Amino acid sequence: MTHQTTPTVSNLDILAQAHKRRTFAVISHPDAGKSTLTEALLLHAHAIDRAGAVHGKAGRRGTVSDWMAMEQARGISVTSAAIQFEYRDTVINLVDTPGHADFSEDTFRVLSAVDAAVMLVDASKGLEPQTMKLFEVCRQHGLPVITVINKWDRPGKSALDLMDEIQDRTGLVPTPLTWPVGLAGEFHGVLDRQSPGFVRFTRTPGGATAAIEARTTATAAAAELGQDWTNAAEESALLHAEGHDHDEALFLRATTTPVLFCAAVLNFGVHQLLDALVEFAPPALARADITGRQRPVNGDFSGFVFKVQSGMNASHRDHVAFVRVCSGMFHRGMVVTQASTGRPFATKYAQQMFGRERTMAEQAWPGDVVGLINAASLRVGDSLYDSEPVEYPPLPVFAPEYFRAVRPADTSKHKQFRRGIDQLDHEGVIQVMRSDLRGDQAPVLGAVGPMQFDVVEERMTHDFGADIRMEALPYQVARRTDRASAGRLGSLRQVEVLTRSDNTLLALFSTPWRFQAVAREFPDIVLENLSPSVEMESVEGAARGDKRR
Repeated sequence: MTHQTTPTVSNLDILAQAHKRRTFAVISHPDAGKSTLTEALLLHAHAIDRAGAVHGKAGRRGTVSDWMAMEQARGISVTSAAIQFEYRDTVINLVDTPGHADFSEDTFRVLSAVDAAVMLVDASKGLEPQTMKLFEVCRQHGLPVITVINKWDRPGKSALDLMDEIQDRTGLVPTPLTWPVGLAGEFHGVLDRQSPGFVRFTRTPGGATAAIEARTTATAAAAELGQDWTNAAEESALLHAEGHDHDEALFLRATTTPVLFCAAVLNFGVHQLLDALVEFAPPALARADITGRQRPVNGDFSGFVFKVQSGMNASHRDHVAFVRVCSGMFHRGMVVTQASTGRPFATKYAQQMFGRERTMAEQAWPGDVVGLINAASLRVGDSLYDSEPVEYPPLPVFAPEYFRAVRPADTSKHKQFRRGIDQLDHEGVIQVMRSDLRGDQAPVLGAVGPMQFDVVEERMTHDFGADIRMEALPYQVARRTDRASAGRLGSLRQVEVLTRSDNTLLALFSTPWRFQAVAREFPDIVLENLSPSVEMESVEGAARGDKRR
């Protein structure tokens, strides 16, 4: 098949465009203010004119990134969203992540597609379990992390105590770029440690528009704020004496973390975060393929699918594949190759995403995220390329920990039921397993967290018009097995063997103790771990506190 001619573009053009990109995700524990911070960033970059909040005051809109009805109703992010905007001379790609631990698999995929992360910390709570779990994912990916201490407008821990906590628990050396003037709950502004001076913040009505900032000298700040300024200046000097100053090389090696203080709901300190992203976050760089070879950003076009989503456009019910551009120039209409099948894929319908809103994407560059429309053949983890073949490392599938048998509430809607379950499986929303014993009428759904079942129920009802009934199954552990072992396992008590849609055989066990007993009794049976890594599994256990719901 003849590929459409790529517009003429030089290697220098591609390098220049890649250098302008900053692609990052925000990670946090639920309720740390991630959606509010996202809106505040868009507001300060003039991408929107008024900030919104999921549970906002009258006159404030819903957040751009939380577009699903379930997200807006519950005030949490349950799906990833891509938002592109410009700030200064830089193109910023913010890939929003689910805010709940039950959607860790989706977050893991997003963190595979970005070049840096912003770790959002609640000033009163410090580093919470989900934050630490996601930080460990960032560590595995080698992502540089910028830390933002949020909610400084409310009572909380002392700034120095938070610095100690960050260093003790993450191993990163905190290097504050700004330092709060006033205790948590009395936020006057920040001491700018990069270009010494005081930045005063003045809130606007309802926090719906950008906060007013005014810069004054240290002398003027001392006269105005007295002891609060003196304390901030002394603490900043102490940080300098102990070597807590920003070093770009150490940050990019992910051994230090720049720190900023803000109150996202008031839009305080947000402008400083945008500046830090532009000045310090890495641009799009060469990426390793499945063999470990680096694909240069100015090579032929390549990218990989990190998310598939349907139902974003209620009128068309189309499928959107979110593709991270890794190298070269993408242009709409080009025909690329799907690495997993070797088949051509036409990109006639390519769009730039702004939450749920879309605009036509005529071209994109390394670091950008492109939404390929009507991409029913693409799956999460698929690599795409033009000319020189490349395949990027596959995205892992997490071990499910919760299981439900699902049936259509109305048997006359079996066709809609099948279509919906298959689509949600295709998107990676849920894992779908079947067996001859249960039949196709009652597949088994596997989830990392129980809230995934709520998303399935919501989507099945509203996207596919098929109400469902779910029955909890008494299993807690899943392990990969082979066909020779499956027959023996299937005859044991409190064990069931199912086939996942990717043809992986999964043995389900009622409890960890039952799994251990079977493994001891039958040491020759194949029972392989499904987790992406030992580290990820242990972190997930710690984040959940081994509690089952």
